[in-house]
Amino acid sequence: MAVFRIERTALLSPDAAWRRLTHWAAHSAHVPLTTITVTTPPPTRVGTTFVARTGLGPLGFDDVMRVVRWEPPGAGAAGAAAGRCRIEKRGRVVAGWVEFEVGPRAGGCHVVWRGEVRPRGLPRPLGPVVAWSARRLYGRILDGLLGR
Repeated sequence: MAVFRIERTALLSPDAAWRRLTHWAAHSAHVPLTTITVTTPPPTRVGTTFVARTGLGPLGFDDVMRVVRWEPPGAGAAGAAAGRCRIEKRGRVVAGWVEFEVGPRAGGCHVVWRGEVRPRGLPRPLGPVVAWSARRLYGRILDGLLGR
C-alpha cells in the first residue's frame, strides 16, 4: 500500500481546472506509453468507467477505473464550493483509489490530489518507493493538465 498527497495552485478558475482534470483522455499526454479510453457514454458521473492502457504493442496492462464520487465545483452557502471526485482503481495489476478536490483561491484555484496505489504482487516494504513514484507521476499529470 502506497499513500500519497499532492497540492498545486493554478491561475485557473476552479471550473476550468475541474474540466481539465476530468478530461480523462487528456491524462494520456502526461503518462508515458499510456492511452486512456472512456468506456461509458458521456457525461462523466458516478459510474463512469475508463481504462488506462500502459504498454508497448501487445505487452502491457490495463488500469481499470470507475468514478465513485462526482461533485463538480459550484456555488455553496459561503460562495464557491469545492469540487470533489473519487476514482477506484480496479485493474488486475493496479488497485487502490485516487481523489481530488478543486477549490477557489485568490487569483485561481487550489488542487489537492491524494490516493492509495497497490500494485498487485509487490511486497509491502516497497510501499515508500511506490508512493514516491506515484507522487512524481501524478504531479507530472497535474502540472501538465493545469498548464504549470
